[in-house]
Amino acid sequence: MLLQILTLAVLISLVLGTVAAHYIIGFPWPVSALLAAILVVTGPTVIGPMLRHLRLRGRVSSLLKWEGIVVDPLGATLAVLVFTVVRHSNLRDGLTEALIDFGVTLAVGLSFGFIAAAVLVVVLRKFWLPDALYNPVSLMLMFASFTAANVVLDEAGLLAVTVMGITLANQKWVSIRHVIEFKETLTTLLISCLFVILAARLQPQDIQGLGWNSFLFVAFMILVVRPASILAGTIGSSLPWQERLFMAWMAPRGIVAAAVASVFALEFAAKGYPQALELVPVIFLMVFATVLIYGLSAVPLSRKFGLSRANPQGILFVGAHKWARALAQAIMKEGFSLVLIDTDREKVALSRMAGMPALYGNALAKKTREEIDYGGLGRMLAMTANDAVNALTCAHFMEDFGRQEVYQLSFPPVEQDSRHKAIPQEQHGRLLFGEGLDFFRLNHAFGSDPTIKLTKLTKEFDYQAFMSEYNNAAIVLFVLKPNHSIEVCTVDSPVDPVAGDVLISIVPQTQQAVVPTTVTSSQE
Repeated sequence: MLLQILTLAVLISLVLGTVAAHYIIGFPWPVSALLAAILVVTGPTVIGPMLRHLRLRGRVSSLLKWEGIVVDPLGATLAVLVFTVVRHSNLRDGLTEALIDFGVTLAVGLSFGFIAAAVLVVVLRKFWLPDALYNPVSLMLMFASFTAANVVLDEAGLLAVTVMGITLANQKWVSIRHVIEFKETLTTLLISCLFVILAARLQPQDIQGLGWNSFLFVAFMILVVRPASILAGTIGSSLPWQERLFMAWMAPRGIVAAAVASVFALEFAAKGYPQALELVPVIFLMVFATVLIYGLSAVPLSRKFGLSRANPQGILFVGAHKWARALAQAIMKEGFSLVLIDTDREKVALSRMAGMPALYGNALAKKTREEIDYGGLGRMLAMTANDAVNALTCAHFMEDFGRQEVYQLSFPPVEQDSRHKAIPQEQHGRLLFGEGLDFFRLNHAFGSDPTIKLTKLTKEFDYQAFMSEYNNAAIVLFVLKPNHSIEVCTVDSPVDPVAGDVLISIVPQTQQAVVPTTVTSSQE
């Protein structure tokens, strides 16, 4: 389906955009074609943060992400082809050279991208570099592939570095997580600076010169061109109509469109098309309008189509042992979404028999993470018996849920002079439930028959009365708020429940007194 979007949808967007630019704005056909070629892109630096914030369910998130990544170099390449055609007085000669250049661009970009990725994989796999040089060498190879491809053929460098990134992301031999983290930080800094530099080239008269036809063109691109191209690009697919409509409404433009427009506007003006100088303000208007419109409408639209939820409160449990299943079942009975993951098939089977969604696999594996339905999930709890695995799981899921919403079981107490200290604070998630409440202490507290008690607090039976009822031996795990949200009890955030809250807790087996406001949920 992605291939169809990258071919048929791009072609329709190019044709309709060219016609719109010519008849709405009044650009000559060559300038119109250039503008349409630049606007086939959807900015990955814009769509990426949106998708991470939305946590969409289904395939739409993956399709939008990869469309943004791959279409960017295609847009730049199409702009080069348009320029190649324009600089020839004979249309046939121009088209012939453009097609040849397109083939050469693909060959050059693919070759240098694969070579750079292969070199980096070999270097990392053979451990020829110290860890401190991984990021600088990765950056060096990226610049080398970009420069070498551009030396062979102008504008092939963008395709080369895109191919390099795609190849590295899909290879299975070495981990590139450190490179990705470095890239995210570097991208944020460079993109911010580049937007300021490009915007500084605009003069006040350029903005004032934008007429109603420019705004009408932007509206046409958003309301007609994008929906038509996506609906055509998804013909024959099994994609639900909600996901198709959301994709048809989601195409923010970013820095690539602005940068490419700034370069080719000067080139076209030098070839006798002074109207090309108007491309830059129109492109910036398109960037501003799409980021504003799509950014404000993405959240309500995704919720309207059932692709995301407002303030998701569901929980991803890593670990499906007996008392984790009991805890998950109690939470699910209160109407919250959840998913359990475990490497033990029997535990996964028992979870499914109890009516809970569960996945068999390693939570650290990319394939397992791709199978998770994130719809309704807002946090992750690592609850295995291995503290190091829990910490590593938290590190992996910080990208999906954020540092604030990844949790793991506490560590066992350690002596001050012990050589076996707990995992450093910056390398683990937020510690669950209470100081020293590790897997084995909780396993002992639950006993052989894990029982979860749900207790609703009132003004007469408040939190202090609840704790007194069980001689301060109760362990409060979660607090359910009246607004249908969950407050996770952690070491760094002690509970402070009030009347109307429901406590999810465990109490000593010998002190399970029955109080009028208590409901018990058990895992059989």
